Amino acid sequence: MQRQDINVILDKFILTLEAQVQREKMDTMKMAISLSKNSALVDALERDDEDFGYKVLSNITSEILENTNINIRVQILTSDYHIFARSWDDIYTGMPLEDFRSDLEYFKHNTTPRSSIETGRLLSIKTTVPVLKDGKVLGFVEIIGFFDAITDFFKNMGIDLYVLMDDIYLERAVFMQENEMLSGYVVANRNYNHSNIGLLKNINFITLQRDRVLKTGDNYVFYETMNNGNGDAIGVFVFVLREKYLNYFKEERDEASFFINLTKSSLYEIVQSKEQESLSKEFLDMRSLLQLREQIPKEQMDKYKKELYEKLDGYTKEELVELLLEQKIIKKVDGEIR
Repeated sequence: MQRQDINVILDKFILTLEAQVQREKMDTMKMAISLSKNSALVDALERDDEDFGYKVLSNITSEILENTNINIRVQILTSDYHIFARSWDDIYTGMPLEDFRSDLEYFKHNTTPRSSIETGRLLSIKTTVPVLKDGKVLGFVEIIGFFDAITDFFKNMGIDLYVLMDDIYLERAVFMQENEMLSGYVVANRNYNHSNIGLLKNINFITLQRDRVLKTGDNYVFYETMNNGNGDAIGVFVFVLREKYLNYFKEERDEASFFINLTKSSLYEIVQSKEQESLSKEFLDMRSLLQLREQIPKEQMDKYKKELYEKLDGYTKEELVELLLEQKIIKKVDGEIR
C-alpha cells in the first residue's frame, strides 16, 4: 500500500480518536455542571460537612449506575484543592492535591469549567467545574474519566489502542507505579490488548515519532502525540492494526461513512454507504428536533408534537432509547449486508 494511503488511514484514526475524546469531555462536562448546581452539595461545601457531602455524592452516583449502568467517578474539591468528598470512598478526605495536579493552577485565575487529559496520580480525562455561590468559589466538582470506553470502541473496529504517558510524570502518578512500561512511556489504559506488548517493546519510538507509521511483521503501528489542557505533550496514542485489515479503512472514502459504517456484530460488515449517510443525517435531524422542544412557543406545540410523532413512528423501542441518549447508532436496515 502506498504511503499516501497509509497517512490517510492514520488521519482517520486520529479524527475518530478526537471525536471519542471530545464526546467523553462533553458528556462529563454536562454532568459536572449539573452537579455543581446541586443544592445539597453546595450546602455541604458551604458548611464544610464532608460526611454529608460523601453521602449525597455516593447516592447520586449509585442512582446513575442503577438507572443507566454508567459508573462515574466524581470527587468534590475544596477551594484550596483538598479532597472534600469522593463518590467511591471516603478514605482520602482532606488530602491536598495541588502537588499532584499542575492543571489546577488554571483555576487560580479562571472560573471557566475545563475538561482535558491531565497527569496526576493517574492519567485521565479530568473535567473540573467550579462550585460558585454569590460569585465566590466554594470548591470544585470533578469527574474523572478513563480510556476504557474509547479503547473498547477501537477494539470493536479491529484496532488496538495504547494510551501512553511520558514516564517523567511517573513520580507523581503514584497509582501507576506498577503499570506496564514501554520505552520511556507508561501504559495508562487498563483494557489494552496485552498480546502486542512484546511488539511495542521492540519498537524504536524515536523512529515512530518521526515517521508516525511503522510496519513490523504483519502489523502497522501508528503514532499521535497526546497533549494536556495547556497544549503540552504529555504522552502518545499508539494504534496497532493488522496489515490484512488496512484495505477496509482505505476503502472508506468519506469521513461520514467512516464513522457510521460500524455494525455491532462486526466492523467489516459494511452497509451500503448511501443508505448509511442518509440515516446518519436522519438521526442528526431527529436529535436537533428533540433539542428544540424547550424553545417551541406554546401556540406551536401541537404542530411540533405532530411532526415529532410522525418522525418517531418508524423507529424501534431500542432505537428510540439510543436516540434519546444521544447515541450515534445505526438504524436497522432490511436487506443484504455485504
